[in-house]
Amino acid sequence: MARKYNKKQAKKIRNLVTICSLCIIMLLVSTYAWFIGMKTVDVAKFEINIATTEGLFLSLDGETWTYKLDINDDVKNPQYVGNTNQGIKGDDDFAGLVPMSSIGEMDDTVSRMKLYEKSSLTAVTGGYRLLSDRIDNTGAGEAKGYVAFDLFIKNLSGEEYYVNNDPDNEEAIYLTTNSEVKVAEAGGVKDTGIENSVRIGFTQLGRVSAEYDTADDKDMDVITSMDCDGAAAQPTQPLSQVTGICRDAVIWEPNEKVHTQNAINWYNESCLPRTQAGAGTDVNDPSEYDTAGSCKTIGLDQFVPTYVISDVITTANAVNIYDGSALNSYAGNESLLQPVDTFTDEEKGKEGNERPEFMTLAPNSITKVRVYIWIEGQDIDNYDFAQLGQLITVNFGFTKERYTEDTMGGYDGPSTDITPTTGA
Repeated sequence: MARKYNKKQAKKIRNLVTICSLCIIMLLVSTYAWFIGMKTVDVAKFEINIATTEGLFLSLDGETWTYKLDINDDVKNPQYVGNTNQGIKGDDDFAGLVPMSSIGEMDDTVSRMKLYEKSSLTAVTGGYRLLSDRIDNTGAGEAKGYVAFDLFIKNLSGEEYYVNNDPDNEEAIYLTTNSEVKVAEAGGVKDTGIENSVRIGFTQLGRVSAEYDTADDKDMDVITSMDCDGAAAQPTQPLSQVTGICRDAVIWEPNEKVHTQNAINWYNESCLPRTQAGAGTDVNDPSEYDTAGSCKTIGLDQFVPTYVISDVITTANAVNIYDGSALNSYAGNESLLQPVDTFTDEEKGKEGNERPEFMTLAPNSITKVRVYIWIEGQDIDNYDFAQLGQLITVNFGFTKERYTEDTMGGYDGPSTDITPTTGA
């Protein structure tokens, strides 16, 4: 049963810092880059632990709420019946990660994120000609080649539930500063750069009032079946009204300013400037490239946009994987290879008023968030030898706190540590 709060408690909760930490350890064996074949990244069992402070609770089934969630503990944290999760506990058929590409756009007809994989790739004078198809995840489940799972977040701050889908009514959530993706200390091989191609996307599918899972509401399917069409499963009680959301994914790009020398060497060797002489009509034509020139310079600690696949690419499109004004100087295909706006580690590390929000959550709500994890094939760090990294650790978390003791200009008050409650 949902907890009830008096005004004093509610005010306290609105001011609490809510933090959740997610740790995923991926065993990457025989990983391969975008460039050769359809090669696969094998993934071992995921170890995921999430913890929150008072006011924010988590669930894998929309019913079993906790402030500390171990995604591998089926007894304490069961997944709901009929879920389409893949790549986590219980998914014995998961074949591994295949490099793919996404701008985070949602297909609202199936409530799934659109992803693309290469259908053909061949070397040309100034790089590689690229053809792509959309991943077929429009059926009963997701396609193979990436990780996807549902995470339900109950936000108990505030008492009003806003039925309309309006971010202006919602609370800012920030990515914690200790969030990171790196090669594991034990078992990983450093200086390969595979960790720099990982992307994590968060898309909100729908929400319902936090009061819904009370003793008067029996149909838990309303929570677990939430999707882009909020009207598909309207409960009868006013406080329980479902709100369809279907927002394009917020994509976290870790290590955006970190590159290995080997990845840059590969880029420098294979990329040539694409001229306008051929008007982009034949990606295979050597005359379309300046063989005496070089592509844009990329430093070891320099941010470079990733030109992500946004649609099906055919031979008629004449696309080179390096097309983009920041790479081979050719902007003619930026409708198909878009410089996606990701949330970067630089943004994560900003302090005080400069700290940008990561996403927003409605007060007094249960929000269904679908999490996607993939290797971005269009990232320049995804080169053929990156597979040697083998073991990667991904850690991330969320907080409502924009300011910390360190950013308050000499804070000398009592400890801000808060002991979380034990139930929702």
